[in-house]
Amino acid sequence: MTATDPALTALAQGWCALSLLHGRIEAHLERALQAKHGLSVREYSLLDVLSRQHDGVGGHLQMKQVADAVVLSQSATTRLVTRLEDRGLLARYLCPTDRRGIYTNVSESGLKLLEEARPTNDAALREALDEAAKNPELEPLVRVVESLNVPI
Repeated sequence: MTATDPALTALAQGWCALSLLHGRIEAHLERALQAKHGLSVREYSLLDVLSRQHDGVGGHLQMKQVADAVVLSQSATTRLVTRLEDRGLLARYLCPTDRRGIYTNVSESGLKLLEEARPTNDAALREALDEAAKNPELEPLVRVVESLNVPI
């Protein structure tokens, strides 16, 4: 295969379209969440992921799992957790069975903010997808996103 190989060119174009769709959606979500709730997309995602934890086996996530879920490095995730903890939206505590482990839970005020922000996030996502669907290069990707039924 060469750099001018049509298969590689199509692959690169597909990746560019996917990257463009992601960027547009993320920017739209960021503006909406910041304007109405003072949250970044990453902050919203972290609150959402942590709100889904439970007390059963495997119910609490280690920082690496949280980092993977919000697509950040562990150090960036730790900084994000610290910022949200400073705002009173999260609380950390030691794992009762392993004193080396630290868990993070969403506080009552964090859950309240998440509940208030969820409709904003959902509406902004719908708006971003509808706008992207008007672009012929992005429309097939939008349809794929809309067809996914992936439990989180």
